[in-house]
Amino acid sequence: MRYVRATLRIIVFIALTIMIFSVWFVGSFIVPNSQFWRQIIFRLWARSFLMISGMQVEVIGTPPRPPFLLVSNHLSYIDVAAFRSVLDTIFVAKSDIKDWFFAGWIVRNMGTIFINRNNRRDIPRVATEIVKKIEEGEGVLVFPEGTSTKGEEVLPFNSSLLEFAAKNDLPVSYASISYRTPVDEPNASEAICWWDDTVFLEHLWRLLMLKEFTAVINFGEESVNNSNRKELAHELREKVKDKFIP
Repeated sequence: MRYVRATLRIIVFIALTIMIFSVWFVGSFIVPNSQFWRQIIFRLWARSFLMISGMQVEVIGTPPRPPFLLVSNHLSYIDVAAFRSVLDTIFVAKSDIKDWFFAGWIVRNMGTIFINRNNRRDIPRVATEIVKKIEEGEGVLVFPEGTSTKGEEVLPFNSSLLEFAAKNDLPVSYASISYRTPVDEPNASEAICWWDDTVFLEHLWRLLMLKEFTAVINFGEESVNNSNRKELAHELREKVKDKFIP
C-alpha cells in the first residue's frame, strides 16, 4: 500500500506542478503585477504539495508580513513548501538547485536568490539582492545554518549573510521548523529530514510513502537588531534554539 501511495502521489504531484506553472507562465503575459501573480502561484503550489503529501502545518506565533528578513533552521527541501503555505516569502538557496531538471526552472522563476556557498565573494552580491527584494516589498527567508540537518540540534549560524542586516540596523525575524510523524511511521529524521547522501528522487519517494506527517513552525514574536553580525547571528541562533523541537 505504501508503494502504491507513493507512486500515485508522485504522478499527481508532477502533473499538478506542470499544470500550475503552465498557468503561471501564460498568466505572466496577462497579469500586470508579476510579483503578486508569482505569490499566488507559489502559494497555490505549496498548498497543493501539502495536500498531496499528507503534510499538515501547525503554526505557533504570528508569521511576519512582508517586507521582512526571516531566518530559520533548515531540515529538508520541503521546508520551502511548509513555510510558503503560511507565508508570502522568497528564499535564499544554494546555487546547485537552479541547475536541477525542471525544478531549477521553477525556483528561478519564483524569485529565489541563489548563493554559491563555496565562494565567499558571492556574499556581497546576495546581500545586495536581498536588500533589493525587501525594498520591493518582498519577504526573504534565509537558512543561515548553510545546510539541512537531521533535526537533532540547530547548527551555528553563518554570520556573513547577516552582515548587511547588522550594518543597516535591519530587524531580523526568526522561526524554527520541526517535523513529527505518527507513531507507526518512520522517524522524521529518517523519512523527512534530508541530511545524508540520499539522492533527491529516492528521498522524495521515501517521504511520500508516509501516510501523513506534521510540520511545526514556531515564529518569534519580536525581531532582533544588532550592529555586530557575529552577535546578531549568535542571538538569532539562541532564539531559534529556544523555539526548536528536536
